[in-house]
Amino acid sequence: MNEHFLIGIASIIVAGIGAQWLAWRLKLPSIILLLGLGFLAGPITGLIRPDEVLGPLLFPLVSISVAIILFEGGMGLRLHDLRQIGTVVFGLVSVGALISWILIAFAARYILDLNSSIATLLGAVLIVTGPTVIIPLLRHVRPSGRVGNILKWEGIVIDPIGAALAVLVFEYILLGQALTPVAILFFLKSILIGGILGWAGAWIILTLLRKYWIPDYLHGTTTLMMVIIIFILSNVIHRESGLFAVIAMGIVLANQRKVEIQHIVSFKENLGILIISTLFIILGARLDFRDFHILRWNYLLFILVLVLFIRPLSVFVSTVKSGLDIKERLFIAWMAPRGIVAAAIVSIFSFELSARGVPQSEYLVPVTFLVIISTVLIYGSSALLVARKLGLARTFPQGILIMGAHRWARLLAHKLRDEKIKVVLVDSNAMNAALAQEEGLQACEENILDPDIEEKIDLDGIGRFIALTPNDEANSLATLHFREIFGRPGIYQLAPGKKINDRALTMPPSLRGRYLFDPEMNYDFLATHLLRPENLKTAVIGDEAKEEKFWTRYDPNARPLFLINERQELKLFTGDEKPAAKKGDKLIFLVAS
Repeated sequence: MNEHFLIGIASIIVAGIGAQWLAWRLKLPSIILLLGLGFLAGPITGLIRPDEVLGPLLFPLVSISVAIILFEGGMGLRLHDLRQIGTVVFGLVSVGALISWILIAFAARYILDLNSSIATLLGAVLIVTGPTVIIPLLRHVRPSGRVGNILKWEGIVIDPIGAALAVLVFEYILLGQALTPVAILFFLKSILIGGILGWAGAWIILTLLRKYWIPDYLHGTTTLMMVIIIFILSNVIHRESGLFAVIAMGIVLANQRKVEIQHIVSFKENLGILIISTLFIILGARLDFRDFHILRWNYLLFILVLVLFIRPLSVFVSTVKSGLDIKERLFIAWMAPRGIVAAAIVSIFSFELSARGVPQSEYLVPVTFLVIISTVLIYGSSALLVARKLGLARTFPQGILIMGAHRWARLLAHKLRDEKIKVVLVDSNAMNAALAQEEGLQACEENILDPDIEEKIDLDGIGRFIALTPNDEANSLATLHFREIFGRPGIYQLAPGKKINDRALTMPPSLRGRYLFDPEMNYDFLATHLLRPENLKTAVIGDEAKEEKFWTRYDPNARPLFLINERQELKLFTGDEKPAAKKGDKLIFLVAS
């Protein structure tokens, strides 16, 4: 029995992380592969049976996992975003949610022929989208402009609203109480209790961190403990207020500026990926195809109405006079996949309703899971295409953010811009920034280490960061600052210039970015050899691409810097990587004469 349990748990984790890695390699939305692998491992082959492996622990673990995911989502919400998108988000989670609830219930009643009570409950469950599906899709598509933040805010905030609304309908079905006065009081109590406890949990963590009562290696786990405590305590005090509490706790932690929480951020990101991966495997593996025998052709019509009519209508009505253009509204209208929160809520309610003999309660699980499967497949497979058609996709942005706007940094920026690569320069030196702007470059005078720097510069279309200042320590700090935005593969800095006994003072890789170009090409080297623009050259690569150091064919003193292929993808030469070149690619190189 113990071996069966261990094999089951291990299989779920291996399948989840394996699907994430495969999705990254194939450049596909991870949720599609996660769900597909769950089907394969569960109902198709029977290799993974979550109900047998986890037993009565399944739903409590799912509930806690959802709370952790929402906490992680809350930590990704910045209150300053609401200055631009607050009205839109409020409209989507209020007017939009109300329209969706009414129309989904109406469609369930007259298309699926469900009774009014079950249709109303299904409508409440299906208004939720959630970070388990929205965040992986946004990570894959990386939409430009405001739509990414809007969808992220909506997906996180709508979860507790949908859960609380579903509880209200559930209580109405069981007790027959009127909804209107109860609903208002229920929501107000949920938000108030959840908000207070979430703030209290964040205050406790921040106080402990500020007084250094928690060692660095326990920051993440202690915070996780507090998230679970606050979630359970809030739910004990008032049902379904725990989701509001963990979101509030995440928002408070993320938007304070007095205490460093980098260890918590790193921990919750890794934990979030693990939880999302395992939850989707569990979601797919729990399906039993026998439950779907009650479904008919009209369920496909229900899905089409949900995707093509209800979501677009709710979005367009709730975003009237929002300032969004038609492309942004269309993309938001085409992003409403349902996920693990809807599955968890409906599974619990269906079990209790079936035990009490409520008519048609057996339809809740198959219909909800059909919606989850269909919306994940529809939106997951088409989101990138739709974003590209609307001009909102930036899946693999090629632009570069450069720290430093001195003379030779501007020369590099001009050369890259000539090749249609977007470049943004940031420099705390007012003269350097002004000269860059006079030369027609996009530049700003800011301190790159400012905690709010992302708000002050245009990162749309930017996919990499390179630090080109003479200060090695500042370069390293800046790369650490942007690691969360661009990821470890997308941050670079110059090789160190300081030496002791003819050896460069190098930092460990964990405390810096990747070293640009050749290890010898530090700031002093480039400042010496990039004084003249004619030393920076471009060549179209021919058959010599097969040679190991093909750039020496253009000049014996050539030093490769950048490679641009026919798809206009930019690759950087680094101390640990020499990108493979093909005939027709462009090479930007420096002649170190």
